[in-house]
Amino acid sequence: MTPTISEALVGNFMTLMEPPPPESAGEFMAGKIGVVGLISLLAAEEAEKGAAVRFAENRAMRTLFSEAAAGGWTPALTARLKELARGEDQDLTISGLDRANAELRHALIALQTAVEAAPGAASLARQRRIVRLLREGADARRLDLPPMPAR
Repeated sequence: MTPTISEALVGNFMTLMEPPPPESAGEFMAGKIGVVGLISLLAAEEAEKGAAVRFAENRAMRTLFSEAAAGGWTPALTARLKELARGEDQDLTISGLDRANAELRHALIALQTAVEAAPGAASLARQRRIVRLLREGADARRLDLPPMPAR
């Protein structure tokens, strides 16, 4: 799971709110400040690319749904794929993009279940396409920690 900016900043707040026990104030507080620094770096990385990554991921799922809608699935799944494929992200906030992403992922799970149950080479190719989409999404959402000095 990649934390959102809001989750990272709440983590910073929670880290700093609890006072250390008196006997460990020095090292304990230094450790807390280190954690806050790392969380801040992750939040900065997420702030830089978070919305763009979610927008691209949502667009990639809609493209996949547009292609897959002609796959001969159940009428309900076909209709849902067509409906979602026509959608657009109107709310470009992180939380708005996450809501749209959750809806798209539910449909992706339904599609993947149907694809895995279908026989043939076309099904295998679509399975690979879904796995590639998921891998690319995970890679794009990855947050990297910088090298840290040894203590």
